[in-house]
Amino acid sequence: MGKHLVLVGGGHAHMTVMAKLGDYIHKGHRVTLINPSPYHYYSGMGPGALSRTYRPQDIRFHVGKMVQDRGAHFIQDKVVRVDGEGCTLHLASEALVNYDVVSFNSGSGIALGRGEDDDRIIPVKPIINLLKGQKRILQESARHPLKLLVLGGGPAGVEIAGNLWALRENIGKKGDITLVAGSRLLKNMPSRVRELAYAILRRRGIEILEGVHASKVSDGEALLSDGHRVGFDFAFAATGVTPSPLFKDSGLPTGPDGGLLVNSFLQSPAYPEMFGGGDCIHFQDRPLAKVGVYAVRENPILYQNLFNALENLPLTPFHPQKDYLLILNMGGGTGIFGRGKLAFGGRIAFWIKDRIDRAFMEEFQLSGEKNEPENLI
Repeated sequence: MGKHLVLVGGGHAHMTVMAKLGDYIHKGHRVTLINPSPYHYYSGMGPGALSRTYRPQDIRFHVGKMVQDRGAHFIQDKVVRVDGEGCTLHLASEALVNYDVVSFNSGSGIALGRGEDDDRIIPVKPIINLLKGQKRILQESARHPLKLLVLGGGPAGVEIAGNLWALRENIGKKGDITLVAGSRLLKNMPSRVRELAYAILRRRGIEILEGVHASKVSDGEALLSDGHRVGFDFAFAATGVTPSPLFKDSGLPTGPDGGLLVNSFLQSPAYPEMFGGGDCIHFQDRPLAKVGVYAVRENPILYQNLFNALENLPLTPFHPQKDYLLILNMGGGTGIFGRGKLAFGGRIAFWIKDRIDRAFMEEFQLSGEKNEPENLI
């Protein structure tokens, strides 16, 4: 008798599973995808969409249509509680979904502090926020020059700052861009990558504030840890991603960051029928950086292990690479390439990133996405 596989989240790590659902259904299994939206936006191209390098339909997957076209069921909803003992998912609509095998790829979010519910503060996750923010910038910049603030000096913050500059140049408007970098810009990156980022941002007139963080952000003003205040029209929060509290609140084993604890098989050590990938997990063997390259590389492992779990076959371990490729999109057709000791900036770096990203989209945009209207869903 067939079993029921439930995918929670249509993210990067589930792409191969969703594209090859026929392999599961052919064996008599049922498959359901639960996702808050029929679309999933690819984070690797989000900053480029902010600057209008890409159209919205260039960076999204119609995951609802993808799974339905392959014989699976799609539920547009959100999981709010997981009953691991009863193998049941509780949804925001109060519906219940039972599973035999479940896999989570529900992503992560930006944790905003108290008082940071100002609608001018734009968390960079989910990625659709960048497109909504762009629309508001285009509307407001027609009235007056804007003060744009970026909170966070990691790769996401650097890319957002660079692409805000590119957007401003693209529309021919003036304004100020300030990046509050925390202790240090790209503090976990090689020194050469940092030097390249400094040079590009400063050459564009972007103010970089290091050694400070935003203590409070509200009412169009950021209070910094050194007492200074920075006004803004819009602030983009890129202060680090955290998994949803779903797993911790459900009493499931988690890592220190609240991500679902998984072993080398991307499987919960407490619940063998539970799997996960991407930003929402905590890899038991060693913490993994919240970067898309790991989610992409988890694709084939999750595809195989979910199939094997349904068929009662041995599982395959995931061996994450330690030295991964990172390319920053700095806007304006330029980038920074970094891997190990090799680092360089310029148009060739962006060209490499663009080729990699477009190839990923080409592989999994299977539902006519590029011909869709430019609506935001």
